[in-house]
Amino acid sequence: MFGTCGGSKWREPFKARYEELGIPFFDPNKENWRESDAIEEAQHLAEDDVILFPITKETYGTGSLSEVGFSILQAIRLDDRRDFVVMIDQELVPELDNPTARQESLRARALVMQHLKKLRLKNIYIVDNLADMLDVSIKLFEAAKLRAPLSVYNPHNR
Repeated sequence: MFGTCGGSKWREPFKARYEELGIPFFDPNKENWRESDAIEEAQHLAEDDVILFPITKETYGTGSLSEVGFSILQAIRLDDRRDFVVMIDQELVPELDNPTARQESLRARALVMQHLKKLRLKNIYIVDNLADMLDVSIKLFEAAKLRAPLSVYNPHNR
């Protein structure tokens, strides 16, 4: 569960539902994040089967927007079969009132969304809201669970 951090609470219903269903997850949003946490975060970003990137209207999302681009570049590799679910709010809350940061964030959000729409990759899913993101992520986790036993037949795993 990547994407918007800070004081955002978007992860809470996801974590509750995943725990209820026994779905493993990684939450990079820590109260006392340390530089050493970057190692674990990078590993999950590179290896988890399902990656969520909601970029909500609660923050400017500068870091999250760049993370989406970097991760999608990884997804273009032919051997990468992980699934990416992306949601990018195209507006910001009024409290984010730095005019320059606001303009840059809205521009970056529009650009990232348009670039994502141009990609023809079967493992990228764009959703409009967090409810859809949760639903899609559960279905993708179920699909990954079904595919997992087949990995023994992949030549890279032999």
